[in-house]
Amino acid sequence: MKKEKIWLSPPHMGGNELKYIQNAFDTNWISQYGANIDEFENSLETYLGNNSYVTALSSGTAAIHLALRLLNVEEGDFVICQSFTFVATANPILYLKAIPVFVDSESQTWNMCPDALEEAIKYCIQQGKKPKAIITVSLYGMPFKVDEILRISKEYEIPIVEDSAEALGSKYKGQPCGTFGDISVISFNGNKIITTGGGGILISRNASVKSRALFLATQAKDKEEFYSHSEIGYNYRIDNIAAGIGRGQLETLEEKITQRRKNHDFYQGMVKNSDHIELFSAPNSDFFSNYWLNTIVLKNNYSKEKLRSKFSQNNIETRYLWKPMHLQPLYKGYLFFGNNLCGTLFEAGLCLPSGTNLTDESRARISEVLENEIH
Repeated sequence: MKKEKIWLSPPHMGGNELKYIQNAFDTNWISQYGANIDEFENSLETYLGNNSYVTALSSGTAAIHLALRLLNVEEGDFVICQSFTFVATANPILYLKAIPVFVDSESQTWNMCPDALEEAIKYCIQQGKKPKAIITVSLYGMPFKVDEILRISKEYEIPIVEDSAEALGSKYKGQPCGTFGDISVISFNGNKIITTGGGGILISRNASVKSRALFLATQAKDKEEFYSHSEIGYNYRIDNIAAGIGRGQLETLEEKITQRRKNHDFYQGMVKNSDHIELFSAPNSDFFSNYWLNTIVLKNNYSKEKLRSKFSQNNIETRYLWKPMHLQPLYKGYLFFGNNLCGTLFEAGLCLPSGTNLTDESRARISEVLENEIH
């Protein structure tokens, strides 16, 4: 008999989601307005602190697109983007017909390399166009090198779009991810640490930017009694039912962070003496990762396909690391700065099951596979 599937990062309900959904039905707010949206945003603003203004949207991708609009990115502008990420980080650059400039990772956090970033900026300036924005990512929940990247951002006066899609609950020097960028983004897609089914938030630093984001996210309707539109807008607002799911999920966020980090401890114990497997971990105490996904790199010519096949045979889902943007067919020919560390990581790495509902039985099955492969 085939064993039950162990998924990589499945949704995990907290208990009160149905209460808030029922409230939406009871009050007949089945739309992009309602108390769930307001309360979800307010709770996230309280959680994030640091003068955060939250606009809840239909996806993290929508939030990145709006962030670039808010920074006045236009056709032909350079936008610097971390290459080692999911395609949703980069695609909004093309939505606006801007030009992505991809930057490699550094080895400690797998995020944007400060040296390669500065090289990219200098190149763009030499071409007569200073980049309009820098999109940096906290990959798999690991904070980027905040101090170094912010220093470069301020020196060259280029705003940061902080893609913390995977990093809700992560912190750098005690400050939450999602509060470092001029505009920041978090995702609530189905596989994230908490979910609204689909959804995301845009985090701005003042109320006027939030007001502008909300205007653009609701079709950019002018202040008239009739429907008047002077500029292009989008149907990007979250709905009241999805926000209700988010309210229930948010109540158990700290428990979910604790469980993800316990998963990391489990994997660390499994592979600490391995000759073939290295677990991606925070470089020092400044970096607090939610370990949304636990990831490994295979060493000494050990085949990731071999390990992935072993897990698959046991009905355990694993996944390749993100294929870097500069290696994607869609982005072939765009500029890339760095030594292709992210390409090397892609070739050698895997994501392991990391859900907050991972059971002792599931861990035992994972252990059985790893124990046969770690030496």
